[in-house]
This record gives sequence, C-alpha cells and structure tokens, in this order.
Amino acid sequence: MARAALKKKIETGTSLLEAAKKVLRQKGYAGLSTRDVAAEAGVPLSQIHYHFGSKQGLMLALFEYLNAQLLDRQNTMATDTTLTLSQQWDRACAYLDEDIGSGYVRVLQELIAASWSDPAVAKVVRVGLTGWIDLIVEVARKAERELGDLGTFTPEQIGAFAASAFIGAESLYMLGLEKKGVPLRDALRRFGDLIRLREGVPSAR
Repeated sequence: MARAALKKKIETGTSLLEAAKKVLRQKGYAGLSTRDVAAEAGVPLSQIHYHFGSKQGLMLALFEYLNAQLLDRQNTMATDTTLTLSQQWDRACAYLDEDIGSGYVRVLQELIAASWSDPAVAKVVRVGLTGWIDLIVEVARKAERELGDLGTFTPEQIGAFAASAFIGAESLYMLGLEKKGVPLRDALRRFGDLIRLREGVPSAR
C-alpha cells in the first residue's frame, strides 16, 4: 500500500514538473502561475503546495529535473568511446537543435533570467551549470591527453568558452537574432571543423 502511494506521489510530482515546463514555455516566468500549472497537470492547486511549497520551489525543482536530464545525456555522450571529439561537438550542436524545437531552451533561458533577481534560483542554476561546465572540462582534459596541447587554452578555459558559446547562442536565438541573419548555430557547427583539423580529419563540409 505504501509503495503504491509513493509511486502515485512520484507520478504526480513528475506530472507537475512537465506541466510547469509547458506553461513556462508558453507564458514565461513572469506569466507563470501555480494555478495554471495545476490546471495543465489536471490536479488540485493544493498538490503544488504539497509537493513544492511555492512557485519558487516549483521552479527550483523544475530546473533540477531538467538539468539532471541534460547532464545524463551529455555524460552519456562524453563517455562514448566510439565518438571522436569533433563528433561529440557535432552531436552537441544537434542536441541544441532538438532543445530549441522541444522548448527546452526557452525554459532554461527563462530560469537563468529569473535567477538574476532571485538568489535562491541563482544558487540552484549556478550549481547545475557548473556541473555541465565541469563535464566539458573533463572532455577537454581527455582531448589534451589524446591530441596533445590545446594551443593557448587550458581545459578550464575550453570549458568556459564552450559553455559561454552555447548559452550565449541560446540567448541570442531567443532574442530572434538568427532570423535577422546572425548565423548562431551555423557558427557553432563550423567550430567542429576546427576540431577536425586538430584531429587530422578532413572537414565535414
């Protein structure tokens, strides 16, 4: 009986997080209300307070929920020994395309923006993004061992550069600059050609 209740609780919590993701994508952080999330999930409003306590608690849980999925996906890619570094970069670019299409980029950027004025959200977002950057640094260290020095860059600088490039591209995409002719994603993909040169592999283009 207790196991069934726990399963139900987990399912309801997940449903609320998925509903929050959808509402956040549609209305943004400022326009999101717990009432709308509850309605989207088809549960009483009291369930949000029971599971998350408040809108802020819901947003913190949503970021951790989404970030765990992101890190799991990125870690799987980073530890795939069949992929070269340039192929990992290509796949990361493909993931960005998928994340824009699914609405994940909008959700992440909304949460990052919310963190600027909410210290509690900022703390969770920093921890989540740091985990992602640490993963990139480990990939860069592996590349350094296999390919030799990384030019004038340290693995830590590579991590900072790659994270800034992707987060920045997402932000500028959300502002509509790609539609105005700024080749954000194409520029990221072309960086893979530079990695291929370092690997001694012909350009993909």
